[in-house]
Amino acid sequence: MDEPARPRRMAPVPAEVPAGPTAEELMVRVAKGDERAFELLYDQLAGPIFGLVRRIVRDTAQSEEVAQEVLVELWRTATRYAPDKGSALNWAMTLAHRRAVDRVRSARASTEREQKATFEAARGRPFDEVAESVTARLERSQVRRCLSFLTELQRESVLLAYYQGYTYREVAEVLSTPQGTIKTRLRDGLIRLRDCLGVTA
Repeated sequence: MDEPARPRRMAPVPAEVPAGPTAEELMVRVAKGDERAFELLYDQLAGPIFGLVRRIVRDTAQSEEVAQEVLVELWRTATRYAPDKGSALNWAMTLAHRRAVDRVRSARASTEREQKATFEAARGRPFDEVAESVTARLERSQVRRCLSFLTELQRESVLLAYYQGYTYREVAEVLSTPQGTIKTRLRDGLIRLRDCLGVTA
């Protein structure tokens, strides 16, 4: 006689893993002072925030500082977040973008102050060194004067690309503008600078 068919073993049904709270839900809880909610929100947003800041600021240590500042700002200003006006991630990334651009501008201003201080310190040096410093200062002054003839958008693009060393793509990211538009601004801006400085091709 044939053996009776053995009953098939049923595969265990995996238990559904409950989805964690969304960033939007966590922001609402953070606004009420919920520290545990902030820990969870931190885990969700720290990576994307640092990634964006790193692309703009480029320096790792400064990027970490800015990312931490953004996360602290999220904690402090959570009550201002309105879920009906957009996702928590977009809100956080807007804060991150603003902070990162501010850091870049601050670094640029600091560099200009250092250059000015270097010139002032050169006053007590021998004539040749002072003459060289004066010449460099006059050239910078002429460039600054010519930069004032550019539109604000052209000037910002040129400064990022040629004084901060950013690529087209990075300038486009910093200014939240399509790369094609950035290329046009840079081209037109450089033509104006060339004409103002009297540079011939």
